[in-house]
Amino acid sequence: MTHWTALHEQYSRVKNRSIPKLFENSARAEQFSARVGDMYFDFSKTNIDAETLQTLLALARDSGVQAKREAMFEGARINETEDRAVLHTALRNLDGGPVMVDGVDVMPAVHNTLAAMRRFATRVREGAYTDVVNIGIGGSDLGPAMTVCALAPYHDGPRCHFVSNIDGADIADKLRGLDAKTTLVIVASKTFTTIETMTNARTAKAWMTDHGGDPRVQFVALSTSPEKTAGFGIDPAQVFGFEDWVGGRYSVWGPIGLSLMIAIGPKAFDAFLRGAAAMDLHFRAASLEENLPVLLALVGIWHNQICGYTTRAVLPYDERLALLPNYLQQLEMESNGKGVLRSGADSPRNTGPVVWGAAGTNGQHAFYQLIHQGTRVVPCEFLLAANGHEAELVHHHQLLIANCLAQSKALMLGRSVEQARIIAAAKGFEGDDLERQARHRVFPGNRPSTTLLYPLLDPFTLGQIIALYEHRVFVEGIILDIISFDQWGVELGKELASTLQPVVDGSQSCANEDPSTAALIDFIHRHRD
Repeated sequence: MTHWTALHEQYSRVKNRSIPKLFENSARAEQFSARVGDMYFDFSKTNIDAETLQTLLALARDSGVQAKREAMFEGARINETEDRAVLHTALRNLDGGPVMVDGVDVMPAVHNTLAAMRRFATRVREGAYTDVVNIGIGGSDLGPAMTVCALAPYHDGPRCHFVSNIDGADIADKLRGLDAKTTLVIVASKTFTTIETMTNARTAKAWMTDHGGDPRVQFVALSTSPEKTAGFGIDPAQVFGFEDWVGGRYSVWGPIGLSLMIAIGPKAFDAFLRGAAAMDLHFRAASLEENLPVLLALVGIWHNQICGYTTRAVLPYDERLALLPNYLQQLEMESNGKGVLRSGADSPRNTGPVVWGAAGTNGQHAFYQLIHQGTRVVPCEFLLAANGHEAELVHHHQLLIANCLAQSKALMLGRSVEQARIIAAAKGFEGDDLERQARHRVFPGNRPSTTLLYPLLDPFTLGQIIALYEHRVFVEGIILDIISFDQWGVELGKELASTLQPVVDGSQSCANEDPSTAALIDFIHRHRD
């Protein structure tokens, strides 16, 4: 019997089991949780029992997680379709030893780039700049935008703004009100050919020129293409490159994080890197049974591939982590949203889940109705700090904590029809009306959740959190036998957009398009100003 078969059989036996009854084991909360430093991960509010956990751990072990983990850290070309190493971890290896790729230690170059970033960020922070505009898309936008928002209490540099969408409204709104003479523009594109980024970069360059700025001085490039950045007119001294073994959605640790370093300073940025490095060390050294990324991944495998729950909600109870669900959408869905195995054969099972969510408590007044009483079970992942940054508003944070813990408890416990009848009767309902009203107040409960706790959202902790989820994606990918580090699924739409552009602008006929696309383009042409 395979581990997959055993897990499905175990689920068939326990799928209707009450999660609250599992807590008749007084040690459950301790046995189904794990710690690294001051970070605490609780997965006891799931239907995973000791037998299931051991089977999941055996699945991870027999899938080769440990060996493939070491291959990644040691610079093996585990991104097989692109024949590349996967070494974003090297970017935060501040205090570790050499990291070899094809016999060459990459760490001297990493340290040199980081030192150049520190010097540049210090000069910007000490200069006359009031604003920084980061132009990128995907990992070149989501990573820095999310982290800059998350670490707002540590901002003591210029204000940071982020432009990503090719929709002109994005850049128009972000540039409105800025002083072109005191604005630094960062253009983040590995190839310096990304259509959205370069379109926005040209618009920003024209804006700066028209309003008295100097793009030759005030533009920075984060790119691996010095020829193209030079052709754009950017000073080579203001170009920060990175290697092809850094994927876009894993790139915030290096030059793509320059806007964050400018916002919070090099010292705080180093703390951010060291937090991630601490999670790297834990991921490599801890046993599977005590390994936070492994356990988080196994919970995900259980819920998605075994229980059949096709989505997961990421619910940070921290307004400054409001962009974390968006960030994890790309990290997880671009990495593990694949339909074929490493061999090229079709996957025999579903792969990555749909990831979504929002910050609490706002989400409680939006979609929590569905996760509590809807017909689909949505596993929830709560994140919560024990402390907020606003000492004078401690009552706010206490209410935030109470709401977060109450939600996970309510998802698990639910409310029975008997309890609902008592509530309806107390409101004066009787007879058939009482029964009908009671039914609307029933909560099915038995809905799983996990909770990640930490003392305070500071740079070190944020680094830990992001690295935790990165390694979770890696472990799930290994277990599912897919390649988590390519993203061919984004290519076809981009290619077709290039061929459609002349049809949209009217320079080519739409006669060769499918009838639906032709009709849509005809409508646009007839209604365009």
